[in-house]
Order: sequence, then C-alpha cells, then structure tokens
Amino acid sequence: MEQKDIEKLMDKFDKSSMKEFKITADDGTDLYFSKLEHAAVQNVAQPAPAAGATASEQPAAKPAASGAKIKAPLVGIVYFAPSPEKPVYKKVGDHVKKGDTVCVIEAMKVINEVKSPVSGTITKKVAENGDMVEYDQPIFEIEED
Repeated sequence: MEQKDIEKLMDKFDKSSMKEFKITADDGTDLYFSKLEHAAVQNVAQPAPAAGATASEQPAAKPAASGAKIKAPLVGIVYFAPSPEKPVYKKVGDHVKKGDTVCVIEAMKVINEVKSPVSGTITKKVAENGDMVEYDQPIFEIEED
C-alpha cells in the first residue's frame, strides 16, 4: 500500500461518521484508525500475521460454555433489518440455522451480511440497531441445538 492510498483512507475516515476503522490491504498492510479519545490513530504499515497465527486465533472465537455468540466480522454500523421499512432478520427467541443472515454491518458504504455460525435459538441481542461495532464484538448470544 502506498502513502497516497493511506492518506486517501485517512481523509475519507476523517470526513466519515465512523469512530474506528481497521483494514488489511491485499499486500498485507494492516491499518487502524480511531476517533476515540483513548486510542491513538495508527497509520503505520504493519506486516500481516502469518497464516499460522490466524489459525491459532480462531479457537478464541469459538463459543464459551454458556452458549455461542454471533460476532461482528468487521468494524462498522450494525443494522438488524435490510431497510427501515422491512422487518428485522432475526430477533430474540427466533431459531436460526447455520448460515442464516441475522443482521448486516455497513462499512465504508458497503453492506456486509452477518451469518450465524451455528444453529440454535437467539437468547440475547447484545448490540442495538445503529451501534458501531468492532471486529469480533458479540452481536447475539445463541443457545445451540
């Protein structure tokens, strides 16, 4: 990633309503921007973790004994319905199957579907509609079948 690309991203981030932004470029450059007071903006290129490191992080994302969690796959704004006029994808008490869309996250004007990693019943909604969520932040808790 070139310096001009980083500067463009920083400029767009500064003009956006997003509070935090994290991206890994195709060349392995990791960037993290934050408007939160307790975090410093980083625009220093860092090497991407090795493939083995990514695999070792996966077990941490597995559900705890109390139940599974559906977590945000990226930083963005979570919405529980496809549009304000339409019904929500899923709500507390609904049964979900593995792969069902439960909500969407908007990041950089791109809508990304969040799918359930397991089958079960939604027991708790952790985030609220329109909340800014961080990578790996729980959105729903599920009791697996």
